[in-house]
Amino acid sequence: MAIIEQSSDTKKIIDGIELTPKVVANLGQPVFESLAQERQHRKEKLAGAMRIFGRLGFGEGVAGHITVRDPEFTDHFWVNPFAKSFRYMSVSDLILVNHDGDVVYGSQPVNRAAFCIHAAIHHARPDVIAAAHAHSPYGKSWSSLGRLLDPITQDSCAFYEDHTVIAEQGGAVVVEVAAGQEIAAKFPKGKAMIHQNHGLITVGETVDAAAFWFITMERNCQAQLMAEAVGKPKLISHEDASYTQKLTGFPAAGWLQFQPLWQDICRTDPDLFD
Repeated sequence: MAIIEQSSDTKKIIDGIELTPKVVANLGQPVFESLAQERQHRKEKLAGAMRIFGRLGFGEGVAGHITVRDPEFTDHFWVNPFAKSFRYMSVSDLILVNHDGDVVYGSQPVNRAAFCIHAAIHHARPDVIAAAHAHSPYGKSWSSLGRLLDPITQDSCAFYEDHTVIAEQGGAVVVEVAAGQEIAAKFPKGKAMIHQNHGLITVGETVDAAAFWFITMERNCQAQLMAEAVGKPKLISHEDASYTQKLTGFPAAGWLQFQPLWQDICRTDPDLFD
């Protein structure tokens, strides 16, 4: 996919289409008439993203969680309940949790680690609408190295100088509020973190973006592990990596890249809307 910058302004073109807020809206990014409508949309995208994670093999036991901030009660977030399969998540399964860890909507319990990590991130970063984490195989393998991803492919450049490695609480099960806060304090900006000896956490302005950043980061971990298994990858220059990051790593690009996955899961799994 070719993405180029147009003249000296911030407009962008994807496959010949000028990517402006109006164009993104025409491509399907919705404008809501009410908070209730926006809430329903966020919950549908959340359930769909979890099913996609399940389909991609990101589920491992009870580990893993995706959250989205409620549009009205902004100190609350929707999340998958404890020990419910990603693969069979439906809108009606989702629970609403406040920043004190109380389940205020729904009858199922919350994963304690999901509360401690995600509540801290949502509280510390008002820009974060959604956050995604799973114990995916390549992400947790790469996390054990305690290294940033290198700019070795065009896709990896989306994360160039826009992700961080956090060693604090690495490898420990995060079930204490203070532990989650320590992690969040080390993640004040950027779209992704590599939590050492644990795995990946990605964030976004939409569920779509947070989920896509996680999926592509997992694949970039896989690509670098494979490349380093047979040699020393050649790095993309700082100039080219920065250029590509600006053109592929912005929020609307993450949202847009998720849409083919969303179209597919809607067609194959219509019961996610139940």
